[in-house]
Order: sequence, then C-alpha cells, then structure tokens
Amino acid sequence: MTSFFEDLDYDTATEIELLSKLIYELRNSYNAILGFHGAQDEAELLLKIEEETLAEHPAYEHYLAARILDDTRETVRTVVSERLKETHRK
Repeated sequence: MTSFFEDLDYDTATEIELLSKLIYELRNSYNAILGFHGAQDEAELLLKIEEETLAEHPAYEHYLAARILDDTRETVRTVVSERLKETHRK
C-alpha cells in the first residue's frame, strides 16, 4: 500500500496535513455544539429554537457557531481538494 503523501512535495504534504487536522477540529467542534443541544445538525437545532424547545439564548448563538464551523469546514475541504488536483496535474 502506498502512502497518501508519497507523491507530494514536503510543503504540499505539510499544508494538506495541517488543513486535514483543521477539518477534523472543525467537525469535532460542530458536533460538540450540536451534541450539547441534542441536535443532529444545525437545521434541527434551529427547529428546536423555533419550536421553543430550547431557549433562544444561547441556543441561537450556538446555531450560528455551528453554521460558521460547517461552512468553514466545507471551505477548507474545497481548498484541500483543489491543492490535490493541482499536485496531480504537475
């Protein structure tokens, strides 16, 4: 089995490794916020707020944080994907 980083130069491999760790941390933070409120995703969290199952404060702030974390994670995933495509074109 070949290493994932085998064909990458050191700087690119380091960048992808750091970005991958960031994705992991963002996902864990997202899950922790949702887990605190017993929600599977931010839509469910918002629904609980709208139905007044949860108090608006701090649940709405947590909803916004979850959205930001998930959006940021998706952005970083896109960056990693683009870097990998660039590397394989060379």
